[in-house]
Amino acid sequence: MTIDDSSIISTPTRLEGKYSGMVVCWILGLGSLVSWNSMLTIGDYYYQLFPKYHPSRVLTLVYQPFALATMAILVYNEARINTRKRNLTGFTLFFLSTFALLVLDLATSGAGGLGNYIGICAIVAAFGVADAFVEGGMVGDLSFMCPEFIQSYLAGLAASGALTSALRLVTKAAFERASNGLRKGVMLFLAISTFFEFLCILLYAFVFPKLPIVKYYRTKAAAEGSKTVAADLAAAGIQTEATERVDANAKQLERLSNKQLFFQNIDYLLDLFLIYVLTLSIFPGFLYENTGSHKLGSWYALVLIAVYNMFDLIARYIPLIEKIKLKSRKGLMIATLSRFLFIPCFYFTAKYGDQGWMIMLVSFLGLTNGYLTVCVLTVAPQGYKGPEQNALGNLLVLCLLAGLFSGVALDWLWIIGNGKF
Repeated sequence: MTIDDSSIISTPTRLEGKYSGMVVCWILGLGSLVSWNSMLTIGDYYYQLFPKYHPSRVLTLVYQPFALATMAILVYNEARINTRKRNLTGFTLFFLSTFALLVLDLATSGAGGLGNYIGICAIVAAFGVADAFVEGGMVGDLSFMCPEFIQSYLAGLAASGALTSALRLVTKAAFERASNGLRKGVMLFLAISTFFEFLCILLYAFVFPKLPIVKYYRTKAAAEGSKTVAADLAAAGIQTEATERVDANAKQLERLSNKQLFFQNIDYLLDLFLIYVLTLSIFPGFLYENTGSHKLGSWYALVLIAVYNMFDLIARYIPLIEKIKLKSRKGLMIATLSRFLFIPCFYFTAKYGDQGWMIMLVSFLGLTNGYLTVCVLTVAPQGYKGPEQNALGNLLVLCLLAGLFSGVALDWLWIIGNGKF
């Protein structure tokens, strides 16, 4: 089978494997963030080991520059990168890094100290590199497929947070009274995360590329001039010699440059940047360190993290209802800017409110984050050819990561002048 086969390029009456693809995309989304969310969710353990090192803030600040710098390099070279190798490299790095985190804790018997902390920071830096490989590669790849795929992938990203929070609450409850129970719960937690990363390697390598609907969209993208899908098509049993013949048709291969895509979609890119600037300026550092002591005690921060993750996940399914999906470019910008009202709300709630008000605020933070993320990432790529959608998907993720990095840096402003340095 070759990619110039008219029966492949023409739109089929039925695309088989759509629901299987949605399930696989959901699991791949889960695997794209489960390692990092594991780090955030076991923050109570690291605060016990390194009480003076601000783990939730420092580890996040280590993670983001590596993710952002790697993503910038990948965006610049996007058109020449083999997407299959890129994503498999990312998932493999996630697997090895999560396993290394488990081994490091076992080798040091859960000891604190600067050396152990530096080792954890190095592993977190590897998480950042892996994130750039996988998240940009997957969003770019799925941007030229059906919107349900990218929505499922984004829901999987949020599900990683919800799942890790739920598992953390269970393991904390199960081991709370056991000898060294906190550490035992963390070990079980990291082992489960390592398994999920290995599962993602298998699914992406052997299952996803062979689904008929995935073959169709990748073949269509190749016919429109995309060279990034060649290895995935080969893995699916589709010959790629025809890609060389496509080069003869220069007009067919004409595509907008990254610069043109950037300026045509600057509002969408700014939306994602601002969404994550606001979210990461509050989550997770503020929730761990600036919400005070309440009746829930050591459970309080874990409950807040779990509430955020649960509502972020729920919100990513809301855009499936077309009537309430926000598609207006102006509407998305207004909604994004209005989220900055959360800053005074969180400040005064932490200072004067009780835990019920804080939980409600965190739930709205998660709802708006998940809903607006899906709306932007599913609406922006519409109307472009496959290679352009892939490039735009990478640009969107770059701006998302830039927002994450900026939010993490701004998060430190909450503790300036309160004597916590």
